[in-house]
Amino acid sequence: MKPTDSAAPASRLRRLVVPALPAAIVMAAGVALAAGVLGTLGGGEPLFPAGAVGWSLAMLTGVLVGHLVALGRDRWWGGTGSGAALALAVLLLYGWMPAVLVSLIVVVLVGAARRQRWRQALFHGGVDVLGIGAAALGLSASGVHADIRRPWSPHAWDLTVLPQVLVMAGSYLLVSRGLLWVSRLPLGGGLPAIARTTVVRQSLIGIALLGISPLIAVCAVNAPLLLPLFAVPLIALDSTLWIARARAEEQLRDPLTGLPNRQWLLERTWTALDEAERAGTRAALVLIDLDRFRSVNDTLGHLAGDRLLLQIADRLRHALPRGAEAARLGGDEFAVLLPATDSLTSSQRVARNLVAALSSPLDLDGLTLVLEASAGVAVFPEHALDAEGLLRRADVAMYQAKRDRSGVELYEAKRDGNTPDRLGLLGDLRRALDAGEVELHYQPKVGFDGRVAGLEALVRWVHPDRGRVPPDEFIAIAESSGLMPRLTEYVLETALAQVARWRAMGLEVPVAVNVSPRDVHSPGFAGAVAARLARHRVPPGALQLEITEHVLLEDPQRAADTLAGLTAHGVKMSLDDFGTGYSSLVHLRRLPVSELKIDRSFVARLAVDTEDAEIVRCTLDLAHSLGLLVVAEGVEDDETWERLRDLGCDAVQGWLVAAAMPPDETTAWLRARGEHGWHRASETSALAAEKAAERPSGQVLN
Repeated sequence: MKPTDSAAPASRLRRLVVPALPAAIVMAAGVALAAGVLGTLGGGEPLFPAGAVGWSLAMLTGVLVGHLVALGRDRWWGGTGSGAALALAVLLLYGWMPAVLVSLIVVVLVGAARRQRWRQALFHGGVDVLGIGAAALGLSASGVHADIRRPWSPHAWDLTVLPQVLVMAGSYLLVSRGLLWVSRLPLGGGLPAIARTTVVRQSLIGIALLGISPLIAVCAVNAPLLLPLFAVPLIALDSTLWIARARAEEQLRDPLTGLPNRQWLLERTWTALDEAERAGTRAALVLIDLDRFRSVNDTLGHLAGDRLLLQIADRLRHALPRGAEAARLGGDEFAVLLPATDSLTSSQRVARNLVAALSSPLDLDGLTLVLEASAGVAVFPEHALDAEGLLRRADVAMYQAKRDRSGVELYEAKRDGNTPDRLGLLGDLRRALDAGEVELHYQPKVGFDGRVAGLEALVRWVHPDRGRVPPDEFIAIAESSGLMPRLTEYVLETALAQVARWRAMGLEVPVAVNVSPRDVHSPGFAGAVAARLARHRVPPGALQLEITEHVLLEDPQRAADTLAGLTAHGVKMSLDDFGTGYSSLVHLRRLPVSELKIDRSFVARLAVDTEDAEIVRCTLDLAHSLGLLVVAEGVEDDETWERLRDLGCDAVQGWLVAAAMPPDETTAWLRARGEHGWHRASETSALAAEKAAERPSGQVLN
């Protein structure tokens, strides 16, 4: 979307010309009208035909004005097909000045009757004056020169007059509609959505002008008293045009809430992005989805759901900041366009305000409901350069907010599994799993007495071209793509096979495997784990599954059934990343776990942060009161080890003990510590010095 060098001057020119165009049109029309009136009166010619023709035309014009005024303000869209058809019929017979008077009477009087639309009426009157002037020039060029004293009177009103009529109608449409469209263009270029949908209306106007104007002219020549009867087809013409425009607008509106729809949003976003690029500013798109709205429909019915959506839409309108525009994309999904935003942070702040406004209690027939919302934010040009890309990335961020229960999320490319780069990585990961190229490393967990409490299986992947891929990156891709069950199956199979080999060597140590919420929600997961244990002849107590409390957020009942099935088979459960989720204490009571792991984010600053130390202490007290063992993750130094030992922690895991190791290194590590367990380097040195001091003087060790 980078503008070319040649486009930049044109853009600057448009920024100067377009805002001044309406005033220039009105001034040009005023000058032309004044010149026409002075010229006509100076030549001693009347401004309007007299006699039966004049009175009939005046009566027809009055009927049209009365009809248009009676329509009401809501159906005023500027300009009229009936007024244009009548004005061009007068132009054919009597020239430019009488035609302009008819047009001005219709447009200006109807606009003035709407009071607040008088500026719009003045502008449309100016456009019609210039359009009729262009049509008059076209007629003159084709050999037609008419005025009130010398009306145009062809030999026969047949196909021979068609070229003149085509030139007249084409010139009028080209100038009048062209000026209207250019004046409505935003500074960034690109026609507004509703203006684009009025092409059908413009075509109808052209057909009506070609068909009705000559008929009015023929009637004025041969039967002027019948002219008022043309009020019926002309009124029908206006109604048809209004219906066509209303239907075009309905295609861009949500029928339930009246908010613009997805098509409108995309087209309006394109315009906003053009304007932001040329002005060097940012634009943002906020996608909002109501949490658990489906349960409202299922419980109260769809009619109640529709009424709630109406309240939500009304709330959204009132909560919009200045310049923002809202749309409903379907269901319980809404979008807000911020055409101009200062920064990524300000966009997030707006999104949080909108979510807060939508999350306050709603009243439905005396029933108070609270519907929380999640929002995703994508910003131009940081996250996308086009409307479709911005909408897709806002959608990705919104679903991330839903998964994390965070309310609002800003788009992050590293969490998006649908970028071309990550899609390529997904395909490579699938092939690596099929080829067995993904490895498992094992990190020990040890007690403070040196006993090896277990191992955690950690997945590692070395890409042939990219090198080592961070686990967080490819695991996130697997979770967002549906590949996670395949990855979990691979890890379980590999880990259990390794456990079987270790047991055959006499190394009986339990191994923990991480499973995702998607795995726990999969039907038959507990049975599949039990079948794998039986096939590898590994006792259930040798396997531990690490879960997070997020397993209970989406489908609590299914998750509870799966976890109960696993524990019934004898598989131990560990709660990982404790303290980083939501409603942790509530979930802890419902999870059949025997071990709790304190997240490394609390352990890392245990020795220097009193608040983190207090959190760890309270967690230990809570877990022990529930009969759970506690493992601290991320232990990297002696001071943290000693603080955890003093607080009563049961085991630790981290680089102080050992980093995650490949299977062969893990085997050697287990064998080396099988008899005496693991001890810190400082303890080992002290023990060696103590033994050396106990040896008799002069004794030499072989």
